[in-house]
Amino acid sequence: MSNADRVVLTLGGAGVVGSGIVKALLDKGFKVAVISRDSSRLETLRSFVCPSTKDNLTTILGNVGSEEGVEQVKQALLKEVGKVTDVISSLGFSWWQGGPPHTQTLKELHWVMETLLFSTFVSWKAFFPLVRDDSACTYTFITGGGGEKLLMPGTGFLTVGAASSLAFCQVLREEYPEVPCKVNQVKIDTGVATPERMVPGYLNQLDLGEAVAALVERRNASHAVYTVNCPEDLKALL
Repeated sequence: MSNADRVVLTLGGAGVVGSGIVKALLDKGFKVAVISRDSSRLETLRSFVCPSTKDNLTTILGNVGSEEGVEQVKQALLKEVGKVTDVISSLGFSWWQGGPPHTQTLKELHWVMETLLFSTFVSWKAFFPLVRDDSACTYTFITGGGGEKLLMPGTGFLTVGAASSLAFCQVLREEYPEVPCKVNQVKIDTGVATPERMVPGYLNQLDLGEAVAALVERRNASHAVYTVNCPEDLKALL
């Protein structure tokens, strides 16, 4: 199956990390679908990718954070693209520093868990059946290393949410050890920035996008965790 015959659903594809992945996939000749609740972010994404690849980008307005919403958007997606061969899950947010736990509300914790874990779980249930039984298909999770340590004072809820996401990915690898679909995880243990906002120690979103796109393109591994700490780790992926 050539890249032109593959349709990659990129969840979180309108974010900083996701948009870099979307651009790299399109540049490699994939068809790409992106779902977002924010129409302005979808418009920004369309202006970000290369003009020559826009025809291969499908954007859908919808919510993958609830069972009802994800089912509606799933039907809309299949109506638009016909099939999905690959899924990349890059859901979440880049930062949270609301303060120590005793200053927070249950509502705030629920929002963090909904964003980092619940949406990942709900979308997995909806979209994994589309690819699970085909060895030519892939499902790739993009996660962060913030779940393994407190990054700095006031970021505790980010650690809790990110740790839950990491644990969920571990559960999936162990619960589905022999599933035909290639299930992998890219764990980013550093910051990611756009080219114009690069700072020392961060990854360029475009370089990260190329590395993830290469992993999806090759389909030569499964149930692996690729930890990225620095640009040299991206070169290893490539």
